[in-house]
Amino acid sequence: MAPGLRQPITEHRLLLERRRELRALDAALADLRDAVGGVPRARRAGLLAFTGSAGLGKTTLMAEARARAAAHGFTVLSGKGGEQEQELAFRVVRQLLQPTLAAMDEPGRQDVLGSWYDVVAAALGLEATGTVPDPVGVRDGLDWVMTRLAVMNAPVVLLLDDVHWADAESLNWLASFAPRAADLPLLIVLAYRPDELPPEARAFRALVEHHENRPHVLTPLSAAGVARIVRNEVGEGAEDAFCEECWTVTGGSPFEAVELAIRLGERRLTGTRDELPTMRHLASAVKGPGLLERLHRLDTATVRFAWTAAVLGTSISPELAATIAVVGSEGAARATEKLRAARILADAPGPGGSLEFVHPTIATAIYQDIPEALRVGLHNSAAVSVRAAGLGPTAAARHLLEVPSEGRPEAVECLREAAREYLRAGAPEAARRVLTRALQEPPPPEDRAALLHELASSTFLIEPAATVTHLRAALAEPGVDLDLRASIVYRLTQALAHLDQVAEAAAVAADEVRQAPHPRIRLRMQADQFVWSAFRTDEPDACARSRRLARMADRLTGRRVEERYILGLRAWDAMLRGEPRRTVLTCAEKALDGGLSWTDENRGFEVPVSVALVFMYCDQPRRAEELFTEGLAQCQAKGWRGSHLALGQALFGYIRYRRGCLAEAEELAREGLRIADRVEGAVPAQWFAVGILIQTLLARGRTAEARRLADRHRYGEAVPKAVIYPDPRTVYAELLLAEGRRRKAAHLLSGVGDWLASKGWHNPTWCPWQLSLASALAPTAPDRAIRLARDAVKAARDFGAASAIGQALRTEAEVTGGPAALGLYAEAVDQLEQSPASYELARALVGHGAALARNGRLQEAADRLYRGQEGAVHCGAEALAARAREELSAAGLRPLPLRYAQTDTLTAQERSAAEMAAQGRPAAVVAKELRLSERGVTRLLSSVYRKIGTDAAGLSRALESFPRPRP
Repeated sequence: MAPGLRQPITEHRLLLERRRELRALDAALADLRDAVGGVPRARRAGLLAFTGSAGLGKTTLMAEARARAAAHGFTVLSGKGGEQEQELAFRVVRQLLQPTLAAMDEPGRQDVLGSWYDVVAAALGLEATGTVPDPVGVRDGLDWVMTRLAVMNAPVVLLLDDVHWADAESLNWLASFAPRAADLPLLIVLAYRPDELPPEARAFRALVEHHENRPHVLTPLSAAGVARIVRNEVGEGAEDAFCEECWTVTGGSPFEAVELAIRLGERRLTGTRDELPTMRHLASAVKGPGLLERLHRLDTATVRFAWTAAVLGTSISPELAATIAVVGSEGAARATEKLRAARILADAPGPGGSLEFVHPTIATAIYQDIPEALRVGLHNSAAVSVRAAGLGPTAAARHLLEVPSEGRPEAVECLREAAREYLRAGAPEAARRVLTRALQEPPPPEDRAALLHELASSTFLIEPAATVTHLRAALAEPGVDLDLRASIVYRLTQALAHLDQVAEAAAVAADEVRQAPHPRIRLRMQADQFVWSAFRTDEPDACARSRRLARMADRLTGRRVEERYILGLRAWDAMLRGEPRRTVLTCAEKALDGGLSWTDENRGFEVPVSVALVFMYCDQPRRAEELFTEGLAQCQAKGWRGSHLALGQALFGYIRYRRGCLAEAEELAREGLRIADRVEGAVPAQWFAVGILIQTLLARGRTAEARRLADRHRYGEAVPKAVIYPDPRTVYAELLLAEGRRRKAAHLLSGVGDWLASKGWHNPTWCPWQLSLASALAPTAPDRAIRLARDAVKAARDFGAASAIGQALRTEAEVTGGPAALGLYAEAVDQLEQSPASYELARALVGHGAALARNGRLQEAADRLYRGQEGAVHCGAEALAARAREELSAAGLRPLPLRYAQTDTLTAQERSAAEMAAQGRPAAVVAKELRLSERGVTRLLSSVYRKIGTDAAGLSRALESFPRPRP
């Protein structure tokens, strides 16, 4: 474990005129005690904040909070911001948690941190792996650790002083975690100067200012309060006029009043009018110029030691300060005693023998007093000494940030090491600071490209435009290593795509293909080019690119990862174009044969995600779910819980939507959107999540809610330059159709059709624009509507997925109407019974039942409507279930209660039928074996496909992992 940075709260002092604050503290502690003790009463929020300017007694109040919490027997964890240490990422978090973790052995820490160990280790100063988590993942991991420790050590009080000087990473974590405190055996007590909160503390400021317990604002002491402090030191005989003047010169500041009173006592003053000049002189020495004048009256070595202490900040090691100040151990001891006597330094509570300044204002004044040249020299010496003392590169880098650039390779290396540590801690902004400084040093020419690449990686999540600038500069460097150049190009294309400059990303990759001298590198660049070209909405010649991709894929075996990425892209492209699904699945399986990592930082997860979704479109959603489960686990294990997890959750919801599990789909899409909304710059993930959620809400019949969601996110007002699925314009048109706005929907869908035709993407299972357009045109242009639906049916048959064929046939039946629709409906049901698409089957059954009823075939209609109603209820499609009941009522039929409970478990009979079907036995053989009709076997297998999540082609593989029914 890295050295502890814990800064205990300073000594206990008399508290005057703080009854309101102490009552609030006692009430909060009592609430915490009762909550843990099981007393049945509503607990107030678990956050208490005290604010005020310097010297108003915040730290003394925090010391009182510590004493009262300890008197209750509560566990107290404390931390404190430091003016000189704000650049140290997660410093305050480490202060809070390191003492508890340090008291454990390694197995104990592993147990407490669990699966989060690798994600949060670097942030906590523990031995870390090379994992580079994103900031959201680290915050989530710290939430887990704090929650676990709060439960293990309940009740717990967190004391955080001088929060205005806390590092940004700790502040951001605190702002996200604090709302949970009310649900835990935990109380958070804060103290800070509101006017000195940094600009990046927006989330923290919003937390405390909008919390139900508003901050308690400390005010200066009254004249009576200051008089009480003075008389406690000089005696009750102090005259009123003398005490009044003490109040005037201190401004009612408790710190200044106490310091003045101590000096009055040391000079044995009694508080008479004649002593006022002496009192004013002593008061001037408490702060500002008077304090510095008092310091400079001490010897040179002592002054230098004080300056060094101010450079080091808080929790000052006397040995380290002696080394930097070059005063020797004996000189340091003498200086320490003199500074103690002058009430400038004091012993820091706790083990270790550290020192601290009596008050932060003293530290600030002394630091600002150091001559600039000497201050630079002290920081430079501190960087060397800190590193030599084993305190790590980040502690040294903090000092190097204050030193002018001198072209020292060792400084560059230290700063780069610090950046790597910060990135492992999920602190990219801190990494950017030190790498920017390293670039200014400057580095040796041969290291410049690598350093620019590292700097670009640190800015990717926080400022993609800066990433592009750094990477272009890196590519311009001469003699860049081939593998490094490939990584630079990939990261550049990724950043451009993130900025919605997909065309530029594809152009960069294409240019690199022409320059790459090595076949392996060239193949990798071609894969990148194909990725970004495929995701361009404005690709000029998509068909030519598809032909090149197909020719290249035909020659590849999938032996190397570059080849597997090409094969994965070919599977995705073939699916979009509507090529036979056998071709699509063959390429997908070859791509997966050697593995596709979701967390390869130099390749991205676009291709692995696309390959997984191919199985969904090919009626094997269970396989897609398995791949997503594995891929998301990889992301979470690496601490990627920002845009990666947001997109993954949303698309997992899309898979559930396609299966007809609408409640789960809604929950997953909402979770994806929630994650995306809290991640800065996660706009693409928001597009995906909003579109999927709108489709799900429409399927559930909640059109008004879908409209509010679209308006809130301005969905449909703009079209991104990157391909999003489900296609935003098509989804928005479906919303317009649900609202009855057919003309506007038709106009939008016609544009989608033209765009897809230009790209050669004809698969209606990926984008059913023809079906929606047919529905929009049916009342006004029925002939064109029928043609559109028939075109979609043909394209679906060419692709070969039963769900796509069934959906297209149902739409053709709807726009055809009359007796001619009955055969189309019947075939749609037959097709959908061979697929895992529960919702689409329910829609076809209800539509068929309604058509049969209108044609007088009530017995058949009843069967279809009952089954459709049951399927709709199981799917969570409330509006479809209501329509089924209305159709039954209109036909004079009485709605029945559900005949079957919803379950994903196969019955013994379903398992037997599935195993025989997987072995290729004909339906007649299965029917005879199970003593059923062939129609009964068809329905039995239809239930199997929906429960397992696959069609017949994927049945054998799916059964291998699907649980058997209990005997």
